[in-house]
Amino acid sequence: MMLKEILKDCDYTGRLLQENESFMDIDITGIAYDSRKVKGGYLFVAINGEKYDGHDFIRDATKKGAAVVVMEKELSGIESGFILVKEGRIALACISNNFYKRPSESLTLVGITGTNGKTTTTYILKSILEAWGKDVGLVGTIQYLIKDRVYPAPHTTPESLEFQGLLREMFLSGCTHVVSEVSSHALAQCRVDGAVFRTAIFTNLTRDHLDFHKTMEDYFKAKKRLFEDLIDKDGTAVINLDDPYGKRLESELRRSRQDLKIVTYGLETGADIVASETESSFEGLEFRISCREVTYRVASRLTGVPNVYNIISAVGASISLGVPWEVIIEGIEKAEHVTGRFEKVDAGQKFLCIVDYAHTEDALERLILTARELVLPCHPSPAEGGLSPRIITVFGCGGDRDRGKRPGMGEVATRLSDFVIITSDNPRFEDPSDIIRDIEAGAAVKNYLVVPDRREAVTKAVEMAKEGDIVLIAGKGHEDYQEIKGVRYPFSDRDVLKAAIKNRFKMQIDE
Repeated sequence: MMLKEILKDCDYTGRLLQENESFMDIDITGIAYDSRKVKGGYLFVAINGEKYDGHDFIRDATKKGAAVVVMEKELSGIESGFILVKEGRIALACISNNFYKRPSESLTLVGITGTNGKTTTTYILKSILEAWGKDVGLVGTIQYLIKDRVYPAPHTTPESLEFQGLLREMFLSGCTHVVSEVSSHALAQCRVDGAVFRTAIFTNLTRDHLDFHKTMEDYFKAKKRLFEDLIDKDGTAVINLDDPYGKRLESELRRSRQDLKIVTYGLETGADIVASETESSFEGLEFRISCREVTYRVASRLTGVPNVYNIISAVGASISLGVPWEVIIEGIEKAEHVTGRFEKVDAGQKFLCIVDYAHTEDALERLILTARELVLPCHPSPAEGGLSPRIITVFGCGGDRDRGKRPGMGEVATRLSDFVIITSDNPRFEDPSDIIRDIEAGAAVKNYLVVPDRREAVTKAVEMAKEGDIVLIAGKGHEDYQEIKGVRYPFSDRDVLKAAIKNRFKMQIDE
């Protein structure tokens, strides 16, 4: 593709290659922002990363054959042609969108943002769209899907070059609809700029990622970009009206985006879509959805009030896309449990074990409260002389991330659980003992034990559990690794939990 086509509508301050008038007609064979991936005829975009500055690798890129370099600051001695831009990430997004022929304009793209609930909501919406007969692509935390083809997901929302490439591949594979998680990092770093979203969902906003955003206000503003800057002029915003930041977003958008359709949802009155009369058990959910004087009774295999919110947010998006109600209900019923999201692990034990991705104060609270709602068939009720199930919670906090949320998670876990085992999550380059001390500082009561080794912590919880108890393993969910000192070691909460259960009962049999 010619350089002038790749730079169409991009904001660059000028081109510099002496007096060569044919510069803009250079044929570009590929794009890279990592100098290691540059090949002959490529365009290299220098961006400031979290650890490295791409400008430090420009000479490496030119040695490998970069025909053109896009950069924020002029450097001397560059043999390739170069373009100056104000912001490398914005330029990369525009260039990537053009290079992949603006794929979102040929797709119905739905974006989902918020602190919690994004992943599950993408799968519910995917199920609804597939029940409607659509071929669907998915971009998210667990994996990327092109129809039924599965690809690993290094990031919840990839860099703009990979994001636009994914959208292009989805279009070429026959997808008509794409459902994408859109992280606050991605919005702050312009990774989805240039994409046209038909519908966007706001799930909620609670403390997370303040190591990156610094303040809740900056965190909110990053999320707001999806709705203020990236939804199509005829698009729809679907907003959780029960969330304080959702209420604020709805109010501000009515002033700033008067062209936008807004659909609100919640469990309280005043929203456009309201869920009520909820019945929750481990077998699933049943509740009533009311929307514009129409009421439907729906059933789902998913569990707990947080999933009621996830379901009705997907309903709002589906309505905005014109999906018939009977199809919406069918899609909800078909939606299956998502890996690592309130996932039951059963190895024959007579107590309930759950693995969940909860890694924020709010998510951990919702997880424990959801567990409190459950009544196990094997457990006698208090009326029958039984005791309420004990909640045993195992969790830690990630290293090199928002330290401020650690005491809050310690407070929630100890206040709402019967017993807590504080352990490591992904310590990264931090000392696990420092992370654990931060968590302990918030403990509401001394009903906890510190076991730094996560495998030992999970095993201890299993050994403690009695018939009818509920063991919650929180924080890592679907992850299959533990990151320590820059190395990712194989580690799955699910697998470790299964092994601990089997070992406990094997030992009992042997005895």
